[in-house]
Amino acid sequence: MMLSPLTLTILPFIFLFSACKISSQDVSPGSTLSASNPSQSWNSPNNSFSLSFVQESRDRYFAAVSYNGVPIWKAGGDPGGAVDSSASLQFLANGNLQLVTRTGLDLIWESNTSGLGITSASLDNSGNFVLKNGTRPVWTTFDHPTDTIIPEQNFTTNHVLRCGLYSFRLADSGEISLSWNDSVKYYNTSSWSNSTADLNLTSPRLGLQPVGIFELRDSNLSSPVAISRGNDYGETSGNPWRFVKLDCDGNLRMYSSSSASGRGSKTETWAALEEQCQVFGYCGDLGVCRYDEITGNPTCGCLSENFDLIDTNDARKGCKRKVDLQNCQPTLLTLNHTLFLTSPSEFGTDYFTGSITACSSNCLQDATCIASSSLADGSGVYYMKRSGLISGYQSPTISSTSFMKICGNPEPYPPPSSASEANRKAKRLRIVAIALGIAMALAVLAFAYLWFYNKSRPQYETILPHYSFSDYASGVPLQFSYKELQKETKNFKEKIGGGGFGSVYRGVLPNKIVVAVKQLEGIGQGEKQFRMEVATISSTHHLNLVRLVGFCSEGRHRLLVYEFMKNGSLDSFLFDTEMEPKLDKEVLNWARRYSIALGTAKGITYLHEECRDCILHCDIKPENILLDENYNARISDFGLARLLNLNDHRHRSIITVRGTRGYLAPEWVANLPITSKADVYGYGMVLLEIVSGRRNFEVSAETNQKRFSLWAYEEIEKGNIGAVLDKRLAGDDVDIEQAARLIQVSFWCIQEQPSLRPAMGKVVQMLEGIAEVYKPPPPMAMIGGMLQSGTETAISSSQITAISSLVSES
Repeated sequence: MMLSPLTLTILPFIFLFSACKISSQDVSPGSTLSASNPSQSWNSPNNSFSLSFVQESRDRYFAAVSYNGVPIWKAGGDPGGAVDSSASLQFLANGNLQLVTRTGLDLIWESNTSGLGITSASLDNSGNFVLKNGTRPVWTTFDHPTDTIIPEQNFTTNHVLRCGLYSFRLADSGEISLSWNDSVKYYNTSSWSNSTADLNLTSPRLGLQPVGIFELRDSNLSSPVAISRGNDYGETSGNPWRFVKLDCDGNLRMYSSSSASGRGSKTETWAALEEQCQVFGYCGDLGVCRYDEITGNPTCGCLSENFDLIDTNDARKGCKRKVDLQNCQPTLLTLNHTLFLTSPSEFGTDYFTGSITACSSNCLQDATCIASSSLADGSGVYYMKRSGLISGYQSPTISSTSFMKICGNPEPYPPPSSASEANRKAKRLRIVAIALGIAMALAVLAFAYLWFYNKSRPQYETILPHYSFSDYASGVPLQFSYKELQKETKNFKEKIGGGGFGSVYRGVLPNKIVVAVKQLEGIGQGEKQFRMEVATISSTHHLNLVRLVGFCSEGRHRLLVYEFMKNGSLDSFLFDTEMEPKLDKEVLNWARRYSIALGTAKGITYLHEECRDCILHCDIKPENILLDENYNARISDFGLARLLNLNDHRHRSIITVRGTRGYLAPEWVANLPITSKADVYGYGMVLLEIVSGRRNFEVSAETNQKRFSLWAYEEIEKGNIGAVLDKRLAGDDVDIEQAARLIQVSFWCIQEQPSLRPAMGKVVQMLEGIAEVYKPPPPMAMIGGMLQSGTETAISSSQITAISSLVSES
């Protein structure tokens, strides 16, 4: 067949037009993707990203933008956008993008862009799917994120990530938060490296750098306000591509994906919450989260046999009562090492100050109380939950005690379900089989080695190291295995203390030296940074600091091993405790109290002013002042603030703040930068307690229902120093002038304004009588009361001189 000249002339242009149409990445209105044909996709020009249906399980599909098979945006989100194989994603002629099932009968999700003049759509090389009016973007997936943030995508205050009941937001103030059901905020900017994220920013935005940095920026600042790095930060091997994703278990994580590791693969490199059990609602209502002893993975279960799982096949759905509270006279179930998660903003939760006994009895007597938790960290804080979801976290490392109203007698913890028990047994058998195989192989190799070299090498005697204490405390921290510390503490049997940083257990090393082993909670650092901080702590030596012997860092286990202090902590000598009433303890005479006060001040001075780098303690309280066999003061837990990021003043909730109420400086509560003056405040409260033998936040009829520290100032103003002194010192030869000096110094230290507080070096001089102690100004609460009552108040010239001196020194 002969072609006409006209045909021959036009044919090249037809080929050219067809080639242009095929290479174009624009999607035209009227185009459709079908879940029944997953091979269909709309691709980016570089083919790195695709929009198609992704099958996640049997008959469960998502219309998703993916990178290397990993979904990064889902139409309708997760789980709202889950569909079956009848679904399709339709780009309609009116410009609307719709996810429908059963041939358009059921609308699952839509972009709501009809009538906006949209003429085309495209997926660009950054992973952003754009609906366009000509070349102008009208709607983008970057502006409507679902559960993921990727490089080149700006996440602002108008955006929210969601997965199930969990959400992730950025506030106008720059606060980054995770919430359950949009009501309970269980995470806010912890583990971020800078401390300015609480400032009011002009236009905060989050972004992810390709090198593995998740950062918070402000439009008026050239450098990031706060950053968090993945543990593969800067690595280029395999060209990893990184993204941040809110998973449906409530944790925000950074992942790396590489084509070299297989399609759909991803590796976790960072998590907002190191402890998954700290996620509110992870185990559903009335459920408790624990860690499996074998695998270390979080598991869900019920609080006791008084409850049943709602779904035996899915423990995360929570539990239900066997008998409703309305049908009985409630009793209390006591749960040691358990915390009911909450936040100050949660509706239906009230906070109080009192003992563990008050926490239980008040909840039992209150008809509206469902459960209560006592923090048991020395703060005296407990809270009652009157409504809402009850989310439990149980671990041997938690010092808190909780109580739950139940019907009938408390039953022990339930055994695992049959399916769970079968899985446990199967895992144990596999582990035993693998261990036996490895042991047999090693035994054969060892036998062959010994046989081969038996004649040519001398026999070596077994050398059992028996280090002296000086060897253990030589300045280089020893590394212990978790198994060793389990053995040396008899499986953490004898608890000798606890607080916000973790629980402390008595242990005996192989050379018979007694040590104190602290199990740390909430460590956010990776392995390398943890070891660096431990090295810093171990190199810090002073007569009034507890010496670090060694450490353990295995998986999620972080432990510190300290020298043992025979006389325990100062609080056991000053205050009544349920374990050891102070009436049964030896009374500290005045000479020892003064020595302890001065020694503690010298120890803090060393941390603040004499170390190479200033070390903030962030939790000065009697529980952290230990006494050796000669009653010398030794400060413990120094350096742990950097391990738990307490220098970042963003940890404000009762769950995340590890500093203790009653000793927290006002700047903690006011979201102001934390300096060494915060430790001075805590020391001032401790100093007042050393003199008085009473908690600074104690309220009683004797103090006219005022906080003791405020009442004490009023009594000193009246010249009634005897009212402030510990009554047990009545028969002791108290140096009244020295006692008055200590009390005056304590009032200087607890001034609300940090600039008015003296530096610790100055405190030592005032305690020793080297520097003059001027009369301190009254507390702000007292000034406020005077102004309201019309009482005149004035600051003397000597006080003005003292204030000027302190401000200039600061």
